[in-house]
Amino acid sequence: MTVYQPSLPFFNDVVTHSTPDNETYHEKLVRLLSEDLDFQNQDECDPAHYIHSFPAKFPPQLPHKFISELTDVGDTVLDPMVGSGTTMLEAFLCGRRGVGFDIDPLALLISQIKASSFDIGEVSQTGNLILGRATTASIEKREQLAEMLRERWDRKTKEFIDYWFAYETQIELIALLAEIEKITDEIIRSFFDLVFSAIIITKSGGVSLAFDLAHTRPHRAKVVFSKDGEVIIGEELKNNESPRIKLLTKTLRSPIEEFAKRFKQNLQSLKYRSLFPPEVEYLPISVNRGNAQKLPLDNDSIDLIVTSPPYASNAIDYMRAHKFSLVWLGYPISELGERRKKYIGGESVTDVEFEDLPANTQEVVTDISDLDDKKGRVLHRYYSEMTRTLREMFRVLKPERAAILVVGNSMFRGKDTKIEYCLTNIGQDIGFDVPKVGVRNLDRNRRMLPAGLKINLDSQIQQRMHEEYVIGFYKPA
Repeated sequence: MTVYQPSLPFFNDVVTHSTPDNETYHEKLVRLLSEDLDFQNQDECDPAHYIHSFPAKFPPQLPHKFISELTDVGDTVLDPMVGSGTTMLEAFLCGRRGVGFDIDPLALLISQIKASSFDIGEVSQTGNLILGRATTASIEKREQLAEMLRERWDRKTKEFIDYWFAYETQIELIALLAEIEKITDEIIRSFFDLVFSAIIITKSGGVSLAFDLAHTRPHRAKVVFSKDGEVIIGEELKNNESPRIKLLTKTLRSPIEEFAKRFKQNLQSLKYRSLFPPEVEYLPISVNRGNAQKLPLDNDSIDLIVTSPPYASNAIDYMRAHKFSLVWLGYPISELGERRKKYIGGESVTDVEFEDLPANTQEVVTDISDLDDKKGRVLHRYYSEMTRTLREMFRVLKPERAAILVVGNSMFRGKDTKIEYCLTNIGQDIGFDVPKVGVRNLDRNRRMLPAGLKINLDSQIQQRMHEEYVIGFYKPA
C-alpha cells in the first residue's frame, strides 16, 4: 500500500529524522517523548483540521508524530475521547485505521466529516442551491419561517434561542436549516450541518449575541446594532463610553452571508483532498458515540492510542458552547444539560462511582478536600473516571504498545492538582509502565484557550494553561 505524505513542511520535519539502529519500540517511545513537542510556528497541515472551531485542540503534528513512528500502515489507532477528530484525521492521512468515541454530538459530527469522502461537484451544487433558496425565503417567505421558529422547540429551548439570537438572525438561520434538512444524502447533509454550526461557534464572534463561544465562556452582548446601524439591544447604553460596554458591543452579521463564506472555505478543504493520489488506499475511519470508561472493543485489539482527556472540573466546558449550534440541529436544551453531567471532569458529585485511588493520588485529593470538601470530591470524581478510562485503555491495547495522553493541569483553590503525577500513578497501578512524560509549551494564540494573551500568574485559569504534559503509557508483554 502507498501512503500519501503531503508535501508540506511539517510532515517533512516530523518524518525525516535519524533513527538509531536496532531501536526497540520502548526506546523509540522514550526518544519521541524527549523531542520537541511544542510544534509552534508550524501551521501547514490538512485544511480539514480547520473546518470548525474547537477549544484546546492539540496540534496535528503531535498525533502525526506518534502515529507515523509507532505504527505501521494498516494498524488501528484509537482516540477514546475524540474531540475535534485531530487524531482520526492524522490516522487517515497515514493510512491507518482510526477508531474514535465521544459523547458530544458536535465532536462526533466534526470528526466524522473530517475523514469523509465527498463528490466535490455535488457538494458545490448543493451549497449554491441552499444559499439561493435561503436568500429568497428570508425575503419572500418570512411568515412561513416565523411559524417554523414558533413550532420547532420546546419552551425552555425557545427561551434559550430568543435570549442568544436576534430575531432577524433567527429568520436567516431557519431559512438555511430548512434547505439543509431537505438533503437526502446523509453525509452531504452532515457536511452542511457542520458549515451551519461553524457560523455560530467561532473564534471571531459568529452570528449569535454571544462572545467567546470558541473559548466556551459565552457572554451576551450589551449593545447590538443591526447591519444598518439601528440599535436592537441596549438603546440606553449605546452612548456609554465604558471600555467594558464597548467590548460587549456587537453588530449583527448576516447568517446567510457568513454561511456562504464558511461554505467556500470548507469546500476548499475538500478540493485539497481531491489532490491526493487516487491510487492511495485510505482506510475507513469509525467514529461513534461511546463512553471512554466502557469501550465496545475487544481485548488487545489496538496498536496505538493518542488522546487528550478533558480538564478536571469543567475547566473547559465544551457543552456550554456547543449547545449554541446543537439546539438548532435538533437537540433540546434539557437533553444537552443531561449529557453535560456525564462528561469526564464534570462538577456534579451526585450518583458518582468513586474509585479507590493509589495512595499518592489520594493524598493529592485529600489536600484539596482539606481546603474545600466539594472541590475535593470533584477531583476524586475526575481521577475515578480517569482510572476507569486508563483501565479500558490497558485492556484494549495490544501488549508492547503505547497510549499517549496529552493532559493539561488544573488549580483548585490555588493548589496544584498534579495531573501528570496522579495519572502516571494511576496508570502504573493499573499495570502500565510510564518510561517518560514529555512537556510541551502552549502556543496560546493557536490553542484557543480561555485566557488572555498577557501572562498573569495570579489568574487561576492562566496558572494551569501555559504548558501541558504528554504522558507515554507502555503496556508490557
